[in-house]
Amino acid sequence: MSVLDLVRADLRALKPYSSARMEASGGSVFLNANESPWPAVVPDSGPLNRYPDPQPAELLLRLATLYGTTPPHVLVGRGTDEAIDLLVRAFCRAEHDAIAISPPTFGMYAVSAAIQGAAVVEAPLREDFALDVDALLARITPAVKLVFVCTPNNPTGNLVPLAAIERIASALTDRALVVVDEAYIEFAAAPSATELLARHDNVAVLRTLSKAHALAAARIGTLIAAQDVIALLRKLLAAYPLPRPCVDAALAALTPAALAATRVRSAGLVAARSQLAGVLRQSPDVREILPSTANFVLLRCNDSRALYRRLLAAGVVVRDVSQHAALAGCLRVSVGSDVDHARLAAALGLREAAA
Repeated sequence: MSVLDLVRADLRALKPYSSARMEASGGSVFLNANESPWPAVVPDSGPLNRYPDPQPAELLLRLATLYGTTPPHVLVGRGTDEAIDLLVRAFCRAEHDAIAISPPTFGMYAVSAAIQGAAVVEAPLREDFALDVDALLARITPAVKLVFVCTPNNPTGNLVPLAAIERIASALTDRALVVVDEAYIEFAAAPSATELLARHDNVAVLRTLSKAHALAAARIGTLIAAQDVIALLRKLLAAYPLPRPCVDAALAALTPAALAATRVRSAGLVAARSQLAGVLRQSPDVREILPSTANFVLLRCNDSRALYRRLLAAGVVVRDVSQHAALAGCLRVSVGSDVDHARLAAALGLREAAA
């Protein structure tokens, strides 16, 4: 059985939109896309009058090299949000199929399912926020076509062992695609689930340049999966999903020098995570700081709503995640700069940040 057998039958036969840029090959005079022949009247903007390549070969190669795969296994979109949406649309028929998640987790999985009209099957995390593999597998029905596993998990910060992911993939062979969201993996001392792709064609991995690579505004997200899955999803992409300035920014971030600097920065953020925890630990408003392998920490507070409002009044914005029952009284705080942590300490009424 091919993993494509899990995809909506009507999409397997879909004839995709063929953009002018996709059809162009080897030309130097472009008269096929109704573009302006003149550059934009914007100083130092570059050649923005031409439509961009939908999947730039150089970007695909650099991302494939970074993530230990090859370009045919790579799809690049507007953040991983677009990849999540494409996966749900491709694999889930409205009012018929479903996705499975383990809350509390990243909210876009459920949002994309709701937009598509797909059901959401939940297998909650354990009390310590560990993934309950047995409970998850027990909830899988024939309707479930996608299983989302976020590691490190957002907003709890905990890591899902690679062995647990492989167990899920093995159990769901020919039944569902296991989508592993590794948006924060650069901050964790852990191997990527891309290692599993050679053994399991029902595993897909989400990566992003938004976090460790500091390109959140460029919206460059990557899906790594079986070639057949990537080829099908490319048929569903918008005609020109990647703005040229964003591609240029990504290419600049993927040079050897930039990657070396990013590795140093990521290590610095991991160290700063401990410093941030030290700041928060001094506050009488904080009851517990949960272990984290991401670039944020989750804390339980005596009164999270009151503390959120107090910090906001001081100009410090954190994330209130207390709306989920398992996260009652919790705030999520991103790792920032030394200056950010000092302002946080001041807003908490502390004399100085912990070293």
